[in-house]
Amino acid sequence: MTAVSRTGVEAAPLVSGAVPDRGGRRLSRTLHPVAWWIWALALATAVSRTANPLLLLLVLAVLGYVVTARRTEAPWARGFKYYLYLALTVVAIRVVFRAVFATGITPRDHFLFSLPHIPTPDWYAGIQIGGPVSLEAVLSAATDGLRLACMLCCIGAANTLANPKRALRVLPGALHELGVAVTVAISVAPQLVQSVQRVASARKLRAGRAKGLKALRGIVVPVLEDALERSLRLAAAMDSRGYGRAGTATRNSRRLTGALMLLGMCGLCAGAYGLLDATAPRFLGLPAMASGALLCVAGLRLGGRRVSRTTYRPDPWRLPEWAVAGSGVLSAVLLFSNLGYNAAELNPTVHPLSWPTLPLVPTAAILLAGTAGFLAPPPSPAQRGHAS
Repeated sequence: MTAVSRTGVEAAPLVSGAVPDRGGRRLSRTLHPVAWWIWALALATAVSRTANPLLLLLVLAVLGYVVTARRTEAPWARGFKYYLYLALTVVAIRVVFRAVFATGITPRDHFLFSLPHIPTPDWYAGIQIGGPVSLEAVLSAATDGLRLACMLCCIGAANTLANPKRALRVLPGALHELGVAVTVAISVAPQLVQSVQRVASARKLRAGRAKGLKALRGIVVPVLEDALERSLRLAAAMDSRGYGRAGTATRNSRRLTGALMLLGMCGLCAGAYGLLDATAPRFLGLPAMASGALLCVAGLRLGGRRVSRTTYRPDPWRLPEWAVAGSGVLSAVLLFSNLGYNAAELNPTVHPLSWPTLPLVPTAAILLAGTAGFLAPPPSPAQRGHAS
């Protein structure tokens, strides 16, 4: 059940507050979208720390469990399997590129097969096109691709679990227009998937038996027409709600806001570089990151004054939000702390070729992130049954 404001805009579901009923039980509600994004980004950060294929496969299992347990039936919540397809494509492309653009093999490598060798000019030295391919090279490429695939699946899990429309409401006022553009971009892929499924179902009802490339024309044209209609409706809705208005900010205020944001982003980049590089000066670490964060906050506060928004029934931030976000952050902290395990176990080598070990502390950290599957409140039956 949803509430509608006087302007006709659909508000948040009434179950989002999770108020107790008369019997003292707690109603189902949807977790705060920022909590899901913090959890997913923290898990992606933890993935960047390791190249152990066993840990990466465990991350995929955790993502699959959490998405299965806490996703709704909304259009944006149906696309996680397509992120898995994209992950498999990334791994395959990485392996193919490593096999084609080989750098040779050593006498200790296990030879698999050989590709036709293409001679290259002298200025292209260091890169060999074709030639022998070893098992070690294929496994190394597959592991690198699997790490990137896990990061993509983390972002896919956040898009699946977090309502993009609700996430737009919690953005600062200065990022409102940018947030609208990002929300529209994120919603494109799920809407196209929904359109393809709807057109395919209609073709089955009309006894359409064409498959493969022959059915492509009958699916693409209706999908494009549906996408155009959605775009026109979205443009009309954004225009009626005053999107793109200039506001009351002066030119000097906009320049000051832009300067603060630009300097803040530079400070964050310098701080991140200082934290990742042990040889960098100390002022490029936490001091630069803290200064950049303060400048960004000041810019957001100043820019948000010209955008006035009314939030109806704001999303609560309660104990489940802290638990879900904390499980992801704690998982990343444990993988970066190097406490209780050997750092070499996170990045096993293929020379010599051996089965990777499964360190206890990183495994427990990843399983800790999986507790979000039952720490988050379950979706309501209404959200399970139809698109909210």
